[in-house]
Amino acid sequence: MKLLLAEDERELSDALTVILTHSNYLVDAVYTGTDALDYLQVEHYDGVILDVMMPGMDGFEVAERLKSEEFRCEIPIIFLTAKTLKEDILEGFKIGADDYITKPFSMEELTFRIEAILRRVRGKKNKESNIYKIGKFTFDTQKQILATEGKQTKLTTKESELLGLLCAHANEILQRDFALKTIWIDDNYFNARSMDVYITKLRKHLKEDDSIEIINIHGKGYKLITPEVES
Repeated sequence: MKLLLAEDERELSDALTVILTHSNYLVDAVYTGTDALDYLQVEHYDGVILDVMMPGMDGFEVAERLKSEEFRCEIPIIFLTAKTLKEDILEGFKIGADDYITKPFSMEELTFRIEAILRRVRGKKNKESNIYKIGKFTFDTQKQILATEGKQTKLTTKESELLGLLCAHANEILQRDFALKTIWIDDNYFNARSMDVYITKLRKHLKEDDSIEIINIHGKGYKLITPEVES
């Protein structure tokens, strides 16, 4: 498994590279956001670790570029940062982070989180394709495409995973804790807020069909209300 590490603190970067190499990862280390994008354009990586506070282009900007129409990159992203404000952490999840680790952190924690995320991604790739019919939409979970007549929308990995769970539990309550642990690994506050962001995004994607609705079930989770779901 190959990782790209973008961290401008040289000593920390060297230490992380040694630890990750000992954990059997191949690591390319860069020190600026610009260099990270340059590497990502020519190399394939299984995961990206981004420091938020880098000179020039910061980690948030790099992630936004990766998730933009230009790149359409679905590589898992982990942010490293000294920022602990809720607003900063939520901003990272809005952009599309898979995890967010605040400094100082233990090397064991970092390697555990990387392994958990990559294991989940590998599992998703190995699953057979499921195609759901949701009202007037067709949702291909493997291609991550939500389609109506004459229109196709490419979903992000988390949008696709969350919509897949909602479809599998259509017209039933999707328990919040179950969804968080399935997709985000951990059901902490920040991941819960991140899931709320993705629910809002899915509502926007599905707004063309008035017969479909994602409702909040207070204290429990969400329910996809739809007259028809076939798989």
